[in-house]
Amino acid sequence: MRLSAMGDVAMTVPVLRAFTNQYPEVKITVVSRPFFKPFFDGIPNLTFFSFDEKERHKGFKGLLQLFKDLKALQIDAFADLHNVLRSKVVRTLFALCGKKVAAVDKGRAEKKALTSLENKIFKPLITMFERHVKVFEQLGFTVDLSNPKFPEKAIINTEIKELIGDNYQKLIGIAPFAQYDSKVYPLDLMQEVINELANNKTQKILLFGGGKKEIELLNSLAKDKENVIVAAGKIKFQQELQLMSNLDVMLSMDSGNAHIAAMLGVKVITLWGATHPYAGFSPFNQPLENALVSDRNQYPKLPTSVYGNKNVDGYEDAMRTILPEKVVSSVQSAVYE
Repeated sequence: MRLSAMGDVAMTVPVLRAFTNQYPEVKITVVSRPFFKPFFDGIPNLTFFSFDEKERHKGFKGLLQLFKDLKALQIDAFADLHNVLRSKVVRTLFALCGKKVAAVDKGRAEKKALTSLENKIFKPLITMFERHVKVFEQLGFTVDLSNPKFPEKAIINTEIKELIGDNYQKLIGIAPFAQYDSKVYPLDLMQEVINELANNKTQKILLFGGGKKEIELLNSLAKDKENVIVAAGKIKFQQELQLMSNLDVMLSMDSGNAHIAAMLGVKVITLWGATHPYAGFSPFNQPLENALVSDRNQYPKLPTSVYGNKNVDGYEDAMRTILPEKVVSSVQSAVYE
């Protein structure tokens, strides 16, 4: 069970894919929001159960109904990859029935020490993928992530072809937004990055995002550049996943798009502001050098937050220490290595 957020749900996918490959005799049922169902398409022995937040599974009575619905599936064990009130209720009900249960340890104390503004303990924590593996270990299943398998690149259908055309050699994705401003690379610098990448006409740059405001900003970033295309709002979510699987590289903030691209086996370059990959949220199977972090010599209190939801006075421009030329060179190295 993992209900939200988008990036966190995407981070369960590589672990579940490894699990089903290593334990083909075990059936997995994923409980999550219906929007995330396409993440799990094509994983063998895995079925998706839609959590109906608005009606059937609403409130405490709804959680009791969710437990009944899941119990009817003759579930033997419950893996709580969320560890919030809702999942704790369902987990407890399964435990009272004598079923094996296990929950993810989010490492709150270590993360608090990492992001503390005073007496900071700056060291890498275990990744969320490793934390998920530990949940399955508690249930008696050892999962090896050292040799990951990824889905084949999706076939680009006619609708996607009409959007991106066919006059390109390399596809570069850019997702310049995140939930919190402290994780967003300054748009004037992102414009410099896009301009430089667009100078190579054999490369097509695809811009990802969502919502009216973001789409307007994306259109501004793409203005007057034939090989820069705004994908946001023009195709369905499942088609975005198909398109993303064909990228040569994704440039993203510390956000959901980074994790979606990584779960598809795409190379990902990430930019980090208030947050830091040491907190364990670096995209799956990506080398540390693909994470471009703000300068801690100039901003020694970084990281100031696990999720980017805390602002620290004087740290608003931390991401300006990530130079556009460094971003461009990292993207090009990933594309052509």
